[in-house]
Amino acid sequence: MTYVVIGLGKFGHHVAKGLAQQGEVVIAIDNDEEKIKDISEFVQDAIVLDSSDPKALGEAGIADTDVAIVSIGENLEASILTVMALKELKIPTVIAKAITQVHGQILSKLGAAKVIYPEMESAKKLVKKIVKNVHYETIDLSITMKLAKMTVPSFWVGTSILSPLFKEEFDVKPIAYKHQGEWYTSFENNDILEAGDILVVLGNSNNIEALSKKI
Repeated sequence: MTYVVIGLGKFGHHVAKGLAQQGEVVIAIDNDEEKIKDISEFVQDAIVLDSSDPKALGEAGIADTDVAIVSIGENLEASILTVMALKELKIPTVIAKAITQVHGQILSKLGAAKVIYPEMESAKKLVKKIVKNVHYETIDLSITMKLAKMTVPSFWVGTSILSPLFKEEFDVKPIAYKHQGEWYTSFENNDILEAGDILVVLGNSNNIEALSKKI
């Protein structure tokens, strides 16, 4: 099988690298030369070109590939035009990344055999991870932001979920808590945290780390 991966953001880069590490023949495409340099050591071929141009894709030998994976999410026009170009080249299987349901529906109608939603899948995994019963756990959302899930520490027992102390002490924001087996994400009431409750807070990575040292 020969794969072409188009769009080398984080998702596309890991897909291309992962397929290559599994022994598959991979061609990587992006219009950013730096991204091409980053992936070139892992794949059979890495090409800088405009993927929305069927002629350019054809000249690059893409028409002979078995599976095309379009990992262009943010630029909807480029994503749509690329899928159209791949279908014009009669690529047997086109898999496309989408960032919204509407985006995905358009790609499906254009002939994408499968539409994937990496951000949504990541969110589902994240939710499953943070609702497990652990004493303290941090989850990276980005380079600068983290979630922390913990059993309410003694210094917050008896504190209102709407208290300014969270921001004043550690500059974090409560986004969910679990009391007597039930999760709450809407803080309309001035509820008081009790011993044994589970709390999830959002904050800058440095602040979350500072909090972890106090737990």
